[in-house]
Amino acid sequence: MAELTNHLCKTVKSLNERKTRKKEKAFKAEGTKCVLDTLGHFNLRYLIATTGWIDDHASVISRIAPELIVKCPKREMERLSSLTTPSEVIAVYDIPQYHFDPNSVADNIVLALDTIQDPGNLGTIIRVADWFGVTNIICTYETADCFSPKVVQATMGSISRIKVHYCDLAETLSELPPTNIYGTFLDGDNISEIAIENKGVIVIGNEGKGISDEIENLVTHRLLIPSYPKDRQTGESLNAAIATAITLAKFRGI
Repeated sequence: MAELTNHLCKTVKSLNERKTRKKEKAFKAEGTKCVLDTLGHFNLRYLIATTGWIDDHASVISRIAPELIVKCPKREMERLSSLTTPSEVIAVYDIPQYHFDPNSVADNIVLALDTIQDPGNLGTIIRVADWFGVTNIICTYETADCFSPKVVQATMGSISRIKVHYCDLAETLSELPPTNIYGTFLDGDNISEIAIENKGVIVIGNEGKGISDEIENLVTHRLLIPSYPKDRQTGESLNAAIATAITLAKFRGI
């Protein structure tokens, strides 16, 4: 088994920061469920765990190269963890490199995130996308980092199956082959009253500002998620993750 060095401790703890993840090209997953859901989906650098966790998960440990396993005392796990209640296991993975195929919009749904900044929202959107069979998300460079500990935790393992591509979103949308680009607006067509194809791009706007003018100009179909009843006073808007779930449910015919 590998040794828990001061350098490793410092590196793992600093993976909470985006600049370190970018420099090290690595991210971490914490907690038993999160680690078990992601093992085998990403290239593992280290599995850091307490002796108790290692003993309780012998079948998992047996499938991992010994040099990648690091025993860690509970008191040290508290230093490494970014969770309120420190976990007994942390997996450190390589950040995967994905290639977005523009032709994937031909027969599939692709989500486009216009600067989603809240990690919890992004994690939930990834989880919702996984539930509804969406495998590709394209988003602005300003969108929250999908490999931050908070986002990874919020995905509940769905980060293993969803490819998130950071890009110049306006440029990427402009270069897609002919396809429908949908966005939700307060002056759009009622989503429950129109026919929708089960393919295309769905744009989800920023939590506070909605869809930016640059991206709005590329939208071909404006959709409205109506409140109920329509004449009742309600909140100003829906949470981005909830709007994503309602829209995808409509596209999937639910």
